[in-house]
Amino acid sequence: MALVVMDAGHGGNNPGAVYSGRREKDDVLALTLAVGRILERNGVEVYYTRTEDAYKSPTQRAREANAVQADYFVSIHRNSSPYPNQYTGVESLVYNRYGEAGRLAANINTRLEQVGFENQGVNEGTNFVVLNQTRMPAVLVEAGFLNTDADNQLFDERFEDIAGAIAEGILATVWSA
Repeated sequence: MALVVMDAGHGGNNPGAVYSGRREKDDVLALTLAVGRILERNGVEVYYTRTEDAYKSPTQRAREANAVQADYFVSIHRNSSPYPNQYTGVESLVYNRYGEAGRLAANINTRLEQVGFENQGVNEGTNFVVLNQTRMPAVLVEAGFLNTDADNQLFDERFEDIAGAIAEGILATVWSA
């Protein structure tokens, strides 16, 4: 059985992006827990870096994932841009897009695009601790722009579909490994 670490970004005194009273840390915790429940129902073992509004550093998150010897690491975030409603869509970041993490990210993005997000692609983010200090394929998913009204509407109206899409992308990768 595969072990997937589900990481809800930010938390505690670190709200992440904030827009019109909406906080990234709240959206991503709810989404991370929903994705994890779907994975568990499908026989995947899930380890959560947080299940409540508490902060852990990126280094702590990577260390935990390494300590439990996870097979995959998925960090959930919401993107933000300098100006409201400037950009839209989903983007996934990996340390190296040509490995297993790149395949995982592409599987997730493709399914999120089917839900209605614009697919901004899989990009390399070598400066992220959760990508460069984890010893397993790791993906940071930006599930829409927090400061784009259309992405928030999609996030709210299709929340279960979004959780299902991320879970399906993970499952497709786990089952084909």
